[in-house]
Amino acid sequence: MKYRVLIEQDEDGMFVAEVPVLPGCISQGNTRKEALNNIREAISVYLESLKAHNDAVPPPIYEEMVEVA
Repeated sequence: MKYRVLIEQDEDGMFVAEVPVLPGCISQGNTRKEALNNIREAISVYLESLKAHNDAVPPPIYEEMVEVA
């Protein structure tokens, strides 16, 4: 499954990752790579919790990246 992840660097230099379709699913890391690894784990735990509580799991996204010169 694929979910859109937004990553921003905060004022302290930490990389903060969040998943807009999963409210409250946020993680961080010292590097972009670390933030991505941490948000993968957070997404997995979030989805497990939804399933355990019989809540609906948001569908994955299907998108394309388009580069414009």
